[in-house]
Amino acid sequence: MRSKAMATQTRQTRGQVKVLEVLRQSQQPISAQTLFAELRQRDQPLGLATIYRALEALKREGLVQSRVTPQGEALYTVVADDHRHFMTCLRCGTSTPLETCPFETLEQQWRQSQTFQLYYHTLELFGICWLCQNNS
Repeated sequence: MRSKAMATQTRQTRGQVKVLEVLRQSQQPISAQTLFAELRQRDQPLGLATIYRALEALKREGLVQSRVTPQGEALYTVVADDHRHFMTCLRCGTSTPLETCPFETLEQQWRQSQTFQLYYHTLELFGICWLCQNNS
């Protein structure tokens, strides 16, 4: 289980607040470019460099996590109790969430040991999905 209270609490910049707002409203992981476009659409424009700085600061605080697609694009989400792990096809790029977290017990043990303040973890498996295998 994740606890947002465990994340470092620091005063956030206006840019970080705007980025968090968009990420919290998003139903799926989104890229910095998508954040840039969404903020422009909301008449709350931020520069792309500011968005990247905000994302990195929020990651260091344990509020945001990222995963990288096979194409090398980073996708960002808010750290949540119901985190997801994915199997991603290297041909079509489809990502399928895993049903359970294989690290949940280990993560709880690390949290109890108090030797490392763990904010989140990621796991992504890469391979070829059954549709791509059948279309070969």
